[in-house]
Amino acid sequence: MPELPEVETLRQDLSREVVGRKIKTVSVANGRSVRRHPSAKHFRALLEGRTIKSVGRLGKYLLLTLDSGDTLVVHLGMSGQLLRVKSAKDPKPKHTHVVITFTQGGELRYVDPRTFGELFVSTPPLKADGTPLSPVSGTAGGDGGAIRKAIPELAHLGFDPIEDLMSWDRFGALLHQHHGGVKALLMDQSFTAGIGNLYSDEMLYQAGLRYDRPADSLSATEVRRLYRAIVETLADAIKHRGSSLADEQYRDLFGELGDFQGSHQVYDREGQPCRRCRNTIVRVKAGGRSTFFCEHCQV
Repeated sequence: MPELPEVETLRQDLSREVVGRKIKTVSVANGRSVRRHPSAKHFRALLEGRTIKSVGRLGKYLLLTLDSGDTLVVHLGMSGQLLRVKSAKDPKPKHTHVVITFTQGGELRYVDPRTFGELFVSTPPLKADGTPLSPVSGTAGGDGGAIRKAIPELAHLGFDPIEDLMSWDRFGALLHQHHGGVKALLMDQSFTAGIGNLYSDEMLYQAGLRYDRPADSLSATEVRRLYRAIVETLADAIKHRGSSLADEQYRDLFGELGDFQGSHQVYDREGQPCRRCRNTIVRVKAGGRSTFFCEHCQV
């Protein structure tokens, strides 16, 4: 499943590729991909003729704000891809469910074999004076609160480590409100938006923490290590344009693979030596998901 680094890579590329472009037509081949709308026709009507003003992100959600004030929200689910092509004549991949064609030429295609992802258009609530909330800005850093207000469907999301900068003390206070295992908490989208199975393993390795450590047991030093590991792991993964695993399911906007998988320290490295202590990386099942860690380096 694409996580924050993969979605942020797409946001950066979309900002360069589609901002300022006017939507000519929208076609929907699978209504499940736009299931929040009463019909595909309703979805299309909110997009056709509109110009994309900016591209933002919160957690695993992409946010394309329109000149109408509405926002096209894209969630890739388990297997979704967004692909930018210059010509409508380019062969369409199987499971291409939504195609946005621009007046200036080219298309934006939404591909999703498992159809867990979705696209929907969100209308911002009105302010006291009757005008809609301002569209979400496309700049990264500190806009999480504004996004949640402008897009009520995302109000449930927890803090985004890129969009919602916070102090170590604040992060520690949030952790200490929970007794469960720290990995499960990091993956809870209502606590932290954007982190999934892969990056939580990498972050906990960098912080030297076991997946099942109770969140409220972390010392002040461990809280700082974890927060630093979260921010640095995400930054490194974004710099390498995300991770593409063996199934090569994740592709960037141009169909290219990510590059961070070569830097994984524990994820999908069962039986291989820890790069820090040379002990063997182990895999356990936790919460129905595979968890990879070093029994020696993580306590």
